[in-house]
Amino acid sequence: MEHGKCRHMDPAVFFPNDGIGVQVAQRICAECPVRSACLEYALANRVDHGVWGGTSERERRRILRQRRSARVQLSAN
Repeated sequence: MEHGKCRHMDPAVFFPNDGIGVQVAQRICAECPVRSACLEYALANRVDHGVWGGTSERERRRILRQRRSARVQLSAN
């Protein structure tokens, strides 16, 4: 977090309560040098709220489902 674009911003920006707020946060994250690390942190720690690594809660749930499905398919082969 010390290298993220968000480090000097109001945290409320990344915990919006509407779709417009999510888009604003995602635009900030789009140019962040630690976006991937931030996303992986949120996924590994099952962070349920806010925009992390440029993704919404729904997008992170989708990523986790896709990763689980891929692991199941690999283990089945």
